[in-house]
Amino acid sequence: MLGTNNLFLSSKFYDAILSPLDIVRVLETERYVGYAKKNDQKNISLYITIPYDKNKATNGNGTMVGLLANSKAKVDEFHQNALNNGAVNEGLPGPRHGKDYYCYIRDLDGNKITVYSID
Repeated sequence: MLGTNNLFLSSKFYDAILSPLDIVRVLETERYVGYAKKNDQKNISLYITIPYDKNKATNGNGTMVGLLANSKAKVDEFHQNALNNGAVNEGLPGPRHGKDYYCYIRDLDGNKITVYSID
């Protein structure tokens, strides 16, 4: 779950950047939006939400969400889509930890996200 201060803008951002990972919006309320794999829409894997306590959403120092991609090309596509939609680059796509392939971004609210492939 990631906090946001603007659910409308954040959901448009995530709709755009999650498409290479075959993750789609499956649930929407006035307070949160849920995302799941296209082929497993009953198992929500990511929520974006306005904080329950109604205070400003902030990101945690050292907190990061990791999402698995099907290939290195999908990691690259995710990273480019994220940058094209206003994300901040936190690490270009490339090999890390031996054979694994990662990229890092910060979303519109400063939340850190990594997408990786183990192929």
